[in-house]
Order: sequence, then structure tokens, then C-alpha cells
Amino acid sequence: MPRSRKNRIRSLILAFAAVVMAGASALFFTTQSASAHGTATSPPARQYSCWDRWGDDFQNPDMADEDPMCWQAWQENTNTMWNWMSLLREGMQGQHEQRIPDGQLCSGGNDNFTSLDEVGPWHATPIDNNFTLHYEDQATHGADYYWVYVTRQGFDVTTQPLGWGDLERVVETGVYEPGEAVDIPVSAPGRTGHHVVYVIWQASHIDQTFYSCSDVWFGDGSQPDPEPTDPEPTDPEPTEPEPTDPEPTDPEPTEPTDPPASGDCEADYQIANDWGSGFTANVEVTSTGGSGTWEVSWNWNGDQQITNSWSGTLDQSGSSVTATGESYNSTLSNGGSTSFGFNGNYSGSNDVPELTCSIG
Repeated sequence: MPRSRKNRIRSLILAFAAVVMAGASALFFTTQSASAHGTATSPPARQYSCWDRWGDDFQNPDMADEDPMCWQAWQENTNTMWNWMSLLREGMQGQHEQRIPDGQLCSGGNDNFTSLDEVGPWHATPIDNNFTLHYEDQATHGADYYWVYVTRQGFDVTTQPLGWGDLERVVETGVYEPGEAVDIPVSAPGRTGHHVVYVIWQASHIDQTFYSCSDVWFGDGSQPDPEPTDPEPTDPEPTEPEPTDPEPTDPEPTEPTDPPASGDCEADYQIANDWGSGFTANVEVTSTGGSGTWEVSWNWNGDQQITNSWSGTLDQSGSSVTATGESYNSTLSNGGSTSFGFNGNYSGSNDVPELTCSIG
């Protein structure tokens, strides 16, 4: 049966033996990467889960029957597991959906991790619909953001390749400083059965993006029925109604009321990263009254130019910018919030502008 890692020393010894058989170059790649980067460890990403459960027994033929998805991954490329912390792409510029095709999300389009895209009965970790995601940032890169997605109810991970349309983004974080513990509260209501938690981690030290698929089990939705209780029978005392003569009343006149206003909102602009000639900014939009479609606008005092954006549609004309939401976050309920972000270039100053926010 699959077992947990007995100890790290034994795992490293076996890892050394495996990569020696694969060649000296593979050994160099593994040992150089062993202390770098990171991934989701709770609930565990596919490559980490396979390594954690089979790393000290990866040549056991029982894996083929007991854990066929990990088995095919080990057979295709052992470095997928030995380098569980290195599933990344460079220079993505926030264009995740544009540059990673459907069916390749778990590998992030990285050819060294294609076995993680295989469809089948991946080992799933039982969790509640409200859970905490722990991400391991071994090399203390820090993060511009984490985006957490969960598959929609009805998606069958065992028979369907994962596509962007199968996911709902449920968390968008702000910046995490290097060395800061990454524990992200996640809520995924209304889901039962086998699902995938998909995470995009944008490292802050360089344009380096990490991707991970964690298989989870939200239960079968069954709840124990409460014990039936019978009410105690009671005999009401008969009462005679008192005769009354109703007094005629005239209805009170009512003042006409104006229809509710479309609403108000606030927008908070934060510079997440600034390297002198370019920057990353995040804007959080919160409804403070009413509901509807939001719009944020501002004017820069400098020569800032937006290079790419996410979670919003940004239209720039000179120094003026107008931002609206995407299909999944364009409408806010009363008290609701969402966020969008972008990268930009500039020379000179990069002051935070004054924002105008409206809901219509």
C-alpha cells in the first residue's frame, strides 16, 4: 500500500541512485534544484503527493495497481517527482490563459511535467469545503500574488482533461514577502466528490510563475438525518371570542419614495512591486452600497504605460485609464469586492493616482 515518506535521508539516497542510472546530467539537474522553488504541499500537488507517498519505494511494482496515475508519472519522467518544486514557466507576463492550452494546465505547459496532465483516478486528499491551502516557498521567492481555482461541480477529473472553462477562481491574494508563511484560506461551497484545486503562484523576485494541481475529495454530500421527534399532544382550552366592533380607519397616506441609487464603491490602488522602470499594481474594488457593474478610472501624473493586465479590461488613452471587470467579476453585490492588476512601464515618478469608482 502507498506509504508516507519514512525519512528524508532515505529518500535522497534513493533519488541519488535513480538519477545515476539516468545519467550524470540528470544528477546535476536534480541536486541543483533540490533546495529551490516550491509548490502546494497541503492539499498536495500531484507531483509532491506522488513523491511524498512513493519516494522511498518508487520502484515497487505494486504502484502500478495501487496508484496507476503516479505509476505512469514515475515511468515517463522520474524528475517530475524528484524535482516536485520546479514546475514553473518564465516570462509569462501574466498571460496564463493565453499561453497555456486547455489540457495542459497541470503541467503549466512545461514539457518536463506532461505526465501530470494525464486524465485518470489521481489520489485525492479528503478536505472540507472550507480549507487552508499551504504553499511551500522553499527558496523564499515571495509572491506578487496567488490565484486559487477550484473545478466547477459536474467536472469529472477522471475522464475529462482540465481546461480553463472548468475552473472557478475563488481566491486572489495580494503580495507575500519573501519568507512569509503562505497559508491561504479557501472556500469552495456546493462541491462534492473529486475536484482539482489549481494554483498560480507569481514569484516576486523575477517573472517566474509556478503552477500546481491538487486533487481533493469534498465528500459525497451525505449528512446524517436528525433523530425524529414527536411533539407532545396538548388539548387547548376552548375560549369564546370577545365581540368587537371594528373602528373604521382611513389608510395613512404614504410619501412617494425615490428608486434606490445605483450604488457607490471604493477602489484601493497598491503598488505591489516597483523596479525603477516598471511596476506591478493591484486594485481592490469594494461595493459600499448597491450592486451592479463596476468601473474604475484615474489619471496618472507621469508617463506610465500599461503593458499587460489580469482580472480586468483596462483602456488607456494618454494618462487616462478606465478599468472594468471580466465576465466573471464585472458585477458586485452590495458589500462585495473583487480585484484586478496590471504591469506597467514608466520613467520619472510613479505616484499612486486618485481613483474614481462607480457602480451602475
